[in-house]
Amino acid sequence: MNFDSHTSDVVAKAVAAVNTLTPGHVQGREHPTPDLREFDPSATLDDLRELSTYAVELRAVFEAVDAGDVDEACERVNTLLKETSAAPVLIRHDNEPWHLHFHTPDASWARGWAAPMATALAVVLGNPVHDRLGVCTAPACDRVYVDVSRNGTKRFCSTACQNRVKAATFRARHLP
Repeated sequence: MNFDSHTSDVVAKAVAAVNTLTPGHVQGREHPTPDLREFDPSATLDDLRELSTYAVELRAVFEAVDAGDVDEACERVNTLLKETSAAPVLIRHDNEPWHLHFHTPDASWARGWAAPMATALAVVLGNPVHDRLGVCTAPACDRVYVDVSRNGTKRFCSTACQNRVKAATFRARHLP
């Protein structure tokens, strides 16, 4: 499933922001204090802290979709779009040709990421395949994912979580 190259790329970045910048569990282990620098080592800590507050809101969108509450997910995205002043604007910078951004040229670094992430999630939610957003179903993992598989049956954030569940199921069936 490919929404369009730009949307898919930005949704993937939203997944990375949520999974990197929010606490919880990952692959059976606690993820209490995210390493903010892991998302972008070149960003300042203040910028990363600001983005992590947006990441908490982005997580709530994935959780609402996963719970089947698309209305709640859409309301949260609408709030993020408003908070980040997301609006399409053509910008030219760094010797690149004109291209589309979804934040004002003077937006902070974090808002410059959060606005297009909210916009990309809005594109997904406005699509019949909005149920491609999810939260890992493996025990002790709450990382989010976007299902880009052809058949739309992804349930895990990673192959590691999928393998953990398969191994546990196998052991439960075959060990006394």
